[in-house]
Amino acid sequence: MSQNPYSAPTSTAGMRCAQAQQLGCADLVDALGRRHRHRAHILGLKSPTPGRILFGPAATIAYFPSCAARSGVTVSNFRSLFREAVGDEPGGKVLVLGANGYPDVSVGGGTKLGRVHHYGLAGVLTDGRLRDFAELRSYDFAAYCAGEAVEAGGALITPRHSNVPVVLHGVGIMPGDYVFADGSGAVVIPGTEIDEILCGAVEVKREDAEFRKQIAQERDTAGDSTRGRLER
Repeated sequence: MSQNPYSAPTSTAGMRCAQAQQLGCADLVDALGRRHRHRAHILGLKSPTPGRILFGPAATIAYFPSCAARSGVTVSNFRSLFREAVGDEPGGKVLVLGANGYPDVSVGGGTKLGRVHHYGLAGVLTDGRLRDFAELRSYDFAAYCAGEAVEAGGALITPRHSNVPVVLHGVGIMPGDYVFADGSGAVVIPGTEIDEILCGAVEVKREDAEFRKQIAQERDTAGDSTRGRLER
């Protein structure tokens, strides 16, 4: 029997996803901050799928201002760039769409992004807008963006490059970096450090639970239980 190229993620990817589902954006930001000083989080995102967690390795597409003079130089369309970006194992990946300075323009809608559902991706992250929120909610993936749009964006921007670094709200994202997003924001984690950061976030969450327990007893101990320790 031939293997489905769009099969479920590997066991390692599945374990990472299960671990991420128990965490929040703040847990991961704190864990990452213990290793790095660069900004890695994005705020102010909107979602047609509130409550869904987005997690997986990034596959990137960069948009560029539409220009008739350049249209014949490089033939690029979303379908071909999407296939290039997600590769032969798209399952569980996060499609990151960089609007390149056009946050109020749509980078896709329910029809175009149907591929995200049918190819088994985890979802979409973009600093641009998305159309057709109602249709996007009917798919299985999670999506986070700048807001909803009603007008197509092709007259202003067009998909131009795949598998390239993109910058969303000042945060650099490389293909293969891990993306996590929930209702509070998004965080980008270097792909080579994903397991360490996940474990670190679990430890952050454990420490917070211990702090909460000690704070509940603080009145009886005159605050000695957490003195000198950093609470977040």
